[in-house]
Amino acid sequence: MPTLACVAGEPSGDLLAASSLQALQQIPAMAGLSIYGIGGPLMQAQGLQSLWPMEILSVRGYVEALRQLPAILRLRKALINDLLSTKRPDVFLGIDAPDFNLGVEEKLRAAGIPTVHFVSPSIWAWRGGRIKKIQRAVDHMLCIFPFEKAIYEDAGIAATYVGHPLASAIPLEPNVTTARASLVKLESSLELMGSAKVIAVLPGSRHSEIHLIAPTFFATLPVLAQQLEGDKPIFIIPVAAPHLRPALEKLRWQTLAQHPSLQIFLLDGHADLILEAADVVLIASGTATLQAALWKKPMVISYRVPWLTAQLMKRQAYLPYVGLPNILCGEFVVPELLQSQAQPANLARALLDWLHHPAKVVALRQRFETMHLELRQPTALLVAQVLAEKLSTR
Repeated sequence: MPTLACVAGEPSGDLLAASSLQALQQIPAMAGLSIYGIGGPLMQAQGLQSLWPMEILSVRGYVEALRQLPAILRLRKALINDLLSTKRPDVFLGIDAPDFNLGVEEKLRAAGIPTVHFVSPSIWAWRGGRIKKIQRAVDHMLCIFPFEKAIYEDAGIAATYVGHPLASAIPLEPNVTTARASLVKLESSLELMGSAKVIAVLPGSRHSEIHLIAPTFFATLPVLAQQLEGDKPIFIIPVAAPHLRPALEKLRWQTLAQHPSLQIFLLDGHADLILEAADVVLIASGTATLQAALWKKPMVISYRVPWLTAQLMKRQAYLPYVGLPNILCGEFVVPELLQSQAQPANLARALLDWLHHPAKVVALRQRFETMHLELRQPTALLVAQVLAEKLSTR
């Protein structure tokens, strides 16, 4: 019976890996495949036995990681010991989380276990020196952006461009009317939408993000509503995980206490539906920005991290932008308001600019459609084929 060990460190990695695990198990030679490691509910639904909770690894930035470092190091040591002894796999798949997974992969590869890494670290954006560690750690890199393959092949690392799974999951043409009707079924109060402007607000999927940027996002809502004058906008916030709801609920009630006429809705999950229904998006930097771009939405990207984290990241960055839509388009197609620029007045002004300039929105949608077509590949099948080939030779 073939065995595959996997590690995903956060919800985006759980989403990326789940469809590939499903495709892998549909290959006849992979019948009876045993899958274990660390992953979230989506990977577990595809048969993964998660040996530790994924949440231990779900941290972002240097300062945040330092607080969680002892627990992370203990987990990595225990995982490596298990995979080299009692649970030695035929192949190891690391899904994103490079700061954790590359260390695991380096130890396993040195012990003769083939390693595959799904999602290239952003060496083209910052910390390019990691290519040397990748050479030691990774047998095969699975790239989700087309320009990455050549970087690894030039470094002597086998690589396959597999596209981005979100590009296949999201239709080329959003249907705003249908999406809004579906939202009404979930929350009857959203019948108020009518012709109102719908603003999706995505403050992130981690406690640290909610703590650092969500208060600013909520403070932006009354500023934007006031500037829209007669129009009463509807703000819809998808709650990325149940443990984030209390903090978001608290911010919602604090905002409504001062501005009772605002229409602010929290919905558990349904980020795709909310993005499809939206006129414009206020969003924290991360994978969700690509999600919004694939839905062809104008957006304002924002982020805050502790000062020390920001300084360290700035010194190691190669690109002038952090948002994936801008990185993929090679220019600032959507505004980024980060750190001290992330102020309610600035964010509201940038959102209003999209709402008042429909011609700019049309041009942006055309750019995003081109990007969507480039990223649309049979990702799950391509990943599964690489893994099946590695597993079949063991």
